[in-house]
Amino acid sequence: MGSTAGQVIRCKAAVAWEAGEPLVIEEVEVAPPQAMEVRLKILYTSLCHTDVYFWEAKGQKPLFPRIFGHEAGGVVESVGEGVTELQPGDHVLPVFTGECKECAHCKSEESNMCDLLRINTDRGVMLSDEKSRFSINGKPIYHFVGTSTFSEYTVVHTGCVAKIDPTAPLDKVCVLSCGISTGLGATLNVAKPTEGSSVAVFGLGAVGLAAAEGARLAGASRIIGVDVNPKRFEEAKKFGCTEFVNPKDYDKPVQEVLVEMTNGGVDRSVECTGNVDAMIAAFECVHDGWGVAVLVGVPHKDAVFKTHPMNMLNERTLKGTFFGNYKPRSDLPSVVDKYMKKELELEKFITHSVPFSEINKAFDYMLEGDGLRCIIRMGE
Repeated sequence: MGSTAGQVIRCKAAVAWEAGEPLVIEEVEVAPPQAMEVRLKILYTSLCHTDVYFWEAKGQKPLFPRIFGHEAGGVVESVGEGVTELQPGDHVLPVFTGECKECAHCKSEESNMCDLLRINTDRGVMLSDEKSRFSINGKPIYHFVGTSTFSEYTVVHTGCVAKIDPTAPLDKVCVLSCGISTGLGATLNVAKPTEGSSVAVFGLGAVGLAAAEGARLAGASRIIGVDVNPKRFEEAKKFGCTEFVNPKDYDKPVQEVLVEMTNGGVDRSVECTGNVDAMIAAFECVHDGWGVAVLVGVPHKDAVFKTHPMNMLNERTLKGTFFGNYKPRSDLPSVVDKYMKKELELEKFITHSVPFSEINKAFDYMLEGDGLRCIIRMGE
């Protein structure tokens, strides 16, 4: 690998030239890493709903041409000046958020929201010099959330790279670099259900099913899946869901249905849709005295959360989480170890696999609501 260090690498990348248009496989030039950066060879990546959301660019500032992708596994090709914790050949997961290990957030045991490296969806360049490391014929191509894994090689800040067990299969553990860890951590690290407790999970996509999996691992006895798509219910049984509620089947608010089902409310709830009504329902369905609701989904920019203050005064707790409260560099290696010890199953989250040349198929699957995660095999 060392032969390419310090040189521009020409490789294939899937470029989004404009919003909502199919990605185009292009030859791009990837510049060497600068100070505190690493260049990675991406071996496997998967498509997350966040990629699709920003590719559609309906609700936020469009930034094109751009290389999307942020859920991936790869190998370090070369490192920039000042990088000491990584070296060529290391197996890694790039992450859309980071851990500088120096700021107040990184030094706090309670936070993972690094001041320097927390997610910035508007930034399309590297932090050090505000330039892109990607170009085609001298024209810059923008980065996405600091990762841009829909390229055979990419450049990432060293603080956004988790070094993992080199024996872990990258085509499986790559899904831990975003959605699965977000849902799993929301339950295990934030909601913290106790053995024998009841948990409601709102939204049974990949993140919600990971939240249900967390409840299963914690020993919850009732795991109630809430979704308006009944097609998801059968699949969700594999992730520990014991009961299902479709809000469309009732003529009253779903929080009232859940309170009646559980004799006063669930012990914990995890909201994974981003729909503000689901967020309110997730809070109002937890039991007074000890109930905890955790918000995971990202709401519309104009959304407003409304509930009566008595719901708080009656000792219900509302929490938010970002990336499941995992610190990327410190905590992700142990989540990979959970998989390696067979405590955590990842295979059931992976429903499709396509070669890199057919990456647009992964978008089709996601847009059709078909399956959970589609692995994209970069060498093909």
